[in-house]
Amino acid sequence: MTMMMMMVVMIIVIVIIIIIIIISIQRMWNLKCMIISITIGTTGIVTTDLNENLEALLRNQSIDSIQKTAILGTAHITRKVLQSETGSLSGGDRCWFR
Repeated sequence: MTMMMMMVVMIIVIVIIIIIIIISIQRMWNLKCMIISITIGTTGIVTTDLNENLEALLRNQSIDSIQKTAILGTAHITRKVLQSETGSLSGGDRCWFR
């Protein structure tokens, strides 16, 4: 299985889990739920409908600060990986996943 196929499968599983959570919330507390997509790439690239989705959340958050947060988070993760002794995510003294 290629890396791209594994990513697609992971995204599908995440979407299914979110749908199950929404259905559970609706049944348990008799609330209406809506999925609002806010997608920001690791380099700060945003979707065209980000403004509409942020307005739906009633947030006064600027897109610039959201992009800056995404870029700084990516830089932090990259720095941690490059600083690890082995450079792998699952080995060495500083491992990300055990």
